[in-house]
Amino acid sequence: MLTRLLIRYLKPSKWLLLGVLVFQFLSALASLYLPSINADIIDQGVSTGDTDYIWSRGGLMLLISFGQITAAIIATWFAAKAAMAAGRDIRDDVFERVSTFSEREVSKFGPGSLITRNTNDVQQVQMLAMMAATFLVTAPLLAIGGVIMALQQDVGLSWLIAVSVPTLLVLAGLIISRMVPLFRSYQHRLDNVNRVMREQLTGIRVIRAFVREPIEEARFADANADIMIVGRKVGSLFVLLFPLVMLVLNVTVVGVIWFGAIEVEAGGVQVGTLFAFMQYVMTILSGVLMASFMTIMIPRAAVSAGRIGEVLDAETSLERPVDGVVDFPEPGTVGFRDVEFTYPGAEHPVLAGITFEARRGETVAVVGSTGAGKTTLISLIPRLFDVTGGDVLVNGVDVRRADLDALWHTIGLVPQRPFLFSGTVASNLRFGREEATDEELWHALEIAQGRDFVAEMEGGLDARIAQGGTNVSGGQRQRLAIARAIVHRPDILVFDDSFSALDLTTDARLRQALWKELPDVTKIVVAQRVSTITDADRIVVLDDGRMVGIGTHDELVESNQTYREIVESQLGVEAAR
Repeated sequence: MLTRLLIRYLKPSKWLLLGVLVFQFLSALASLYLPSINADIIDQGVSTGDTDYIWSRGGLMLLISFGQITAAIIATWFAAKAAMAAGRDIRDDVFERVSTFSEREVSKFGPGSLITRNTNDVQQVQMLAMMAATFLVTAPLLAIGGVIMALQQDVGLSWLIAVSVPTLLVLAGLIISRMVPLFRSYQHRLDNVNRVMREQLTGIRVIRAFVREPIEEARFADANADIMIVGRKVGSLFVLLFPLVMLVLNVTVVGVIWFGAIEVEAGGVQVGTLFAFMQYVMTILSGVLMASFMTIMIPRAAVSAGRIGEVLDAETSLERPVDGVVDFPEPGTVGFRDVEFTYPGAEHPVLAGITFEARRGETVAVVGSTGAGKTTLISLIPRLFDVTGGDVLVNGVDVRRADLDALWHTIGLVPQRPFLFSGTVASNLRFGREEATDEELWHALEIAQGRDFVAEMEGGLDARIAQGGTNVSGGQRQRLAIARAIVHRPDILVFDDSFSALDLTTDARLRQALWKELPDVTKIVVAQRVSTITDADRIVVLDDGRMVGIGTHDELVESNQTYREIVESQLGVEAAR
């Protein structure tokens, strides 16, 4: 997966990578050429006292050094640009993929894990891409070229290289092999920390209401301690590698000086040649060190790439039809035909045998006890889930055959927990139709009974809204969500218990305005309060996922025991008679 990701997302930057290879090659050649010049200066210039030779060769060294630095800077810039572009493209693709997921896939991965995969995991792959582009040419060229140049200087000391390089590789391999499972464990624990943190931020009111702060702090501390323990093990192995590398490097240098001095004393090797050999040994070990450093990053990046690949390769249950229907024959109609729905892994269906129809302009209510399947039922209309049996028809077309964008354009959904985005009142209301005028926004607010409180806010339509709408009350948030759906100009309005936060007077005024101002819009209403749905054209009664009744309020009070019990529990026995 790691190789596939790197090839796929670095391919658009092939010209940048070619530049990296060229300039890294030039930089490495300069590094290999400098020690031999240094040897010439010592052996021929210093020993003979030829200052002109020293100045000429020294000037050449400065020129080559400047070229090496320039080439290294350009190569690093190209590598950084290519790696950052790859990271950007991966994040875009992951985000687009997640945007196609249904509630089923989002629940499978978890929001916290999806965030981690699109941030931390992408960063690991991105860093490896940069390191690979930077060291891909330099490391092997320095190592292999250093061996060749060192052998040209002094074959007698080459056995030191034959001992030090394999020793370094063995040490690096042992440490890296122990890091692989730790990196995988670290990413899972990072997911857990993000999940716990997200839950606590989202449920802060509940935590405070039940005085759970100490317990939640302990829960986060446990998750934090878990990641610290694994991180400490990874860090311990990581920092262990560099002392071992330096030990091998320094022992090798001492060996070169020790045995080289013997050869110098015997007259077999000149001092400049010995210094050049020592520099080549350090160059070789530096190349091995670069390769080891990159190899350390590979296991963690491989784990991250696998997690990213799981998201990119995940099959969404909401497959878009190839030639989806965009022209609907019966706008504003909703039909359920023997619908069944079962959650993945569940033994029994949540919904079964659901059959009813809503014609254009009608109001159809759905009522039932808690857990009866009301929210699941209406989630099938905008195709948040796909049915596991039967058919759901919207605008006269099976939702699985309809173009998703065209389908969603005809539906205005007000969820059970309305969510507002950070921005302004106007930006939230225009969420579904950006070209809406201020007059249309005020009109929608008037229908949703929100004009008065918005007018009192500082800035009116330009008043700031915090993320999630936390700076407005629950009732205000719900009315803004209803106004947002109205601005969308849908053929079908779906209300998932969207009036529960409103008082009875506001509820009545809002419904009266909806029925009056939007007579041709079909309204599907899920409600807990019976008073909200007494004037509906039809009421669907659910009990344990089964449809046990359908009719008007008066008809159901007379004929349906389940509905009569709901009415009696809320309005009293007299109202049910």
